[in-house]
Amino acid sequence: MSSPCGLTALTGASIVFANEVAHDRALVLDGARIVGTAAPGELPEGCTVRDLVGGWLLPGFIDTQVNGGGDVLFNDMPNVEGIRAIAEAHRRYGTTGLLPTLISDYAPVVEAAIAAGEAALTEGVPGVLGIHIEGPHLNPVKKGIHDAGRFSTLDAKMIATLAAPTKGRRIVTLAPELAPQGAVRAMAEAGVLVCAGHSLADYDQTREALAEGLCGFTHLFNAMTPLQSREPGMVGAALEDRASLFGLIVDGLHVHPATLRVALLARGIEGAMLVTDAMPPVGGHRDRFTLMGQEIVVANGTCRGPDGTLAGSALTMAQALRNAMDMLGLDIVAASRMASGNPARFLRLEQETGSIAPGLRADLVHLDAAYHVTATWIGGDHAEHRE
Repeated sequence: MSSPCGLTALTGASIVFANEVAHDRALVLDGARIVGTAAPGELPEGCTVRDLVGGWLLPGFIDTQVNGGGDVLFNDMPNVEGIRAIAEAHRRYGTTGLLPTLISDYAPVVEAAIAAGEAALTEGVPGVLGIHIEGPHLNPVKKGIHDAGRFSTLDAKMIATLAAPTKGRRIVTLAPELAPQGAVRAMAEAGVLVCAGHSLADYDQTREALAEGLCGFTHLFNAMTPLQSREPGMVGAALEDRASLFGLIVDGLHVHPATLRVALLARGIEGAMLVTDAMPPVGGHRDRFTLMGQEIVVANGTCRGPDGTLAGSALTMAQALRNAMDMLGLDIVAASRMASGNPARFLRLEQETGSIAPGLRADLVHLDAAYHVTATWIGGDHAEHRE
């Protein structure tokens, strides 16, 4: 219930800002927006006080690659109901902003997913920032768990579909070496966030795509040309570039933690975003699901196809944050930037969300002393959780 003055103060937790942690401060909210901080004894008169009883108050997590959650796969439910279920499942783990991600599929499914994303944005489904179309314009040699039978050539019609105006943000992952000349530039100029992934592009081809407007790399190291002594590959181009950002799946399974640490030393944390690449079991009840006709089994924290191929992950953003601290040696400020501030900047939403600052939307997550989620706020709307 709102207070007479319309303000709410969150007290009792250490507040994680972009560059520091503040103790013994209260965060003051005015509805959907952050007002600022105050000493607990200097709160506005009549302000409603919510005592968080310790722990950490962070900007809500932003995940740019979410294939599913709550036992729902976006490909199977490319509609508002599917998007809502996925967003609700991930909110329990601190994700207050996400892009439901469509794995390579036929053109009608891509079109349905885009329409569903626009409808979800129009309806204001909590946490939905847009959608991510990962494929089907990928390289079959680096297909991973994707169904190469659904891959297709990126033609003018599909470019127009992907570049159509959106109320939110749209990410498109493609193999730049297979994209027709000018395609990356055309989509980038239309506001699409074009990422490279599932690709055999070499260093030079990747640099050319960056020059045309490529701005990101989907799950760095996985399904792309590696950094080698005489061929820097896509990984080398990603680590060298200072304008783009890359997603990292920090589960200790997709990429060795030492490799991730080296990537951060080369690029700095400003170039990295935590992503989950999550599948339906996150926030769900089943330990197996079907993906493009293949049974995917969840075991020992992994999602794998019949031949052992990794099929996304069972990772949550809360666990990714903890892993970033435990496996990569980051403090909570740096890990928080990779989970919130950097993806907001990548999405060009840093003036709206992704950090705790006056005027920004009150998208927040409260973690207990062990860094487990207890509550979230999306635009000031509060929900309790038990991770």
